[in-house]
Amino acid sequence: MIDVDLKLTVTDGTRRFDLAARFATDVPFAALYGPSGAGKTLTLQAIAGLLHPSAGHVRLDGRTLYDSARGIDVSAPARRIGYLFQNYALFPHLSVRENVAFGLTAWHRRRLPPREAERVQALLEGFGLAALADSRPQKLSGGQQQRVALARALACQPQVLLLDEPFAALNPMLRSELRRELAQVSRQWGIPVLMITHDIEDVLALADVAFVYSDGQVVREIDLHNAQSRDFALREAGGVPVPEASPLHRKLRGLLLQDAGCPSS
Repeated sequence: MIDVDLKLTVTDGTRRFDLAARFATDVPFAALYGPSGAGKTLTLQAIAGLLHPSAGHVRLDGRTLYDSARGIDVSAPARRIGYLFQNYALFPHLSVRENVAFGLTAWHRRRLPPREAERVQALLEGFGLAALADSRPQKLSGGQQQRVALARALACQPQVLLLDEPFAALNPMLRSELRRELAQVSRQWGIPVLMITHDIEDVLALADVAFVYSDGQVVREIDLHNAQSRDFALREAGGVPVPEASPLHRKLRGLLLQDAGCPSS
């Protein structure tokens, strides 16, 4: 179960953005869906401990990671959260193996204990990267870079995996294949996944539930299995559903587009 209730404000010169996001779910794969600038990435960063909210809480499987009222703020490394950044954030001077192992090393301990070295090797083999273990990230394709970033996020055995627009940097022709791979990874590892995206196809292909963002708020919760929704705020409808062969997908598209104001692809 992930339980999030966050409030924070970011400013940039004369601009100000207020985030007030609240949701809770225990599904295997949840999506935060909405247009760019709606507050999705800020939410993920706050969950991971990379940003400090002004109020609220973050709870994960009974562990309180942040609670402003109780004065709890667990450090980012201690939260046991795997984070896949939108641009993957691989270290260009490190090999594939070193990138995957990075979170397991420290400045005073560069050599991994045997058990952790075996885990890194298993991840390399599991993601089809063993033959590329000594390569540098710039020599890899976009799909291969994503696999390295996923393997690195899983190396520390996280309790939850956070994905920031995992397919945005990829060639559209690769996305369907890598969506299938990500779904397989989620099932294989049994780790809850929280993904942010502005692409409906990501939601339809992967998510069990979607939380629709608009202007820094979660305005709608959608069950992707039965197309039921629950409104969090009353807003005018925005966007037009795109016809779909499946009646369920047609209904889901309409629900997703209703509040988020996103394009249909």
